[in-house]
Amino acid sequence: MIESRSLGSKIFDIFNHTFLLLVGLIALLPFVYIVVTSFSATSDLIPTKFTTEAYQYIFSADTFTKSLLVSVFVTLVGTFVQLALSCLMAYSLSHTHLPGRSFFLMMVLITMLFSGGMIPTYFVVQQTGLLNSLWALIIPNAISAFYLIILKNFFQSIPGELKESAKIDGAHELTVLFRIVLPLSLPALAAFGLFYAVGIWNQYFNAILYISDPALYPVQVILRQLIILSSGAIGDSSSIETIPYHGQSIQMAVIVVATLPIIILYPFLQKHFAKGVLLGSVKG
Repeated sequence: MIESRSLGSKIFDIFNHTFLLLVGLIALLPFVYIVVTSFSATSDLIPTKFTTEAYQYIFSADTFTKSLLVSVFVTLVGTFVQLALSCLMAYSLSHTHLPGRSFFLMMVLITMLFSGGMIPTYFVVQQTGLLNSLWALIIPNAISAFYLIILKNFFQSIPGELKESAKIDGAHELTVLFRIVLPLSLPALAAFGLFYAVGIWNQYFNAILYISDPALYPVQVILRQLIILSSGAIGDSSSIETIPYHGQSIQMAVIVVATLPIIILYPFLQKHFAKGVLLGSVKG
């Protein structure tokens, strides 16, 4: 028998839903303002004239298309490399009988607390021949210690009977990993793959440090240069004809272009996102 809800419970639900709806709208307003301003020809708070000149200016840059392809390549390859190395090391550390396991775990944890710094890292990249190479954007950050620990905990939570039964049938450790462990870990891999992809896509400081060839610049560096150029053009009356619209539109268009690929990717991984993050944190 279904019990009837009290009037106070109904009023609370109405208030709760209304409050959450208002909070959601308030959180959405900045994104709406960014998109609307990117299509605006003026700097008014409420744009009255819409134009696509800001996007035309961005995509008319000679190096923009090439930088976009560079970012896509680095993001795809970097995410694959980071997931592959993280899974291999996390699976190894998930074996409690592994010789030297405590030592390797301690080394991983130390990297979460201490860093060599920018200059020593630069020398490492230089001495390994990665300077002015796209691999300089991938290899130095190939493994995240935080995500590695969570993946290790997730692999440990998989029932050991599944692994033992596969080994009894003659399966090698790599076979167990690729045929049993990874298929069961798809939610976690999807979540951390998204984290890795966002981090690689948004990086620009490493590109400024390690890459001197403009042809190898990722899209974030090019967009940063466009913002600087547009800001300088606003104060220079001699270049008004070059940029005949408000520079704020360019800045907002840059934000849209920089975030749109990740926004498009997120819905495909959303169903795995929360589950993947929580699964690796329920067991130490």
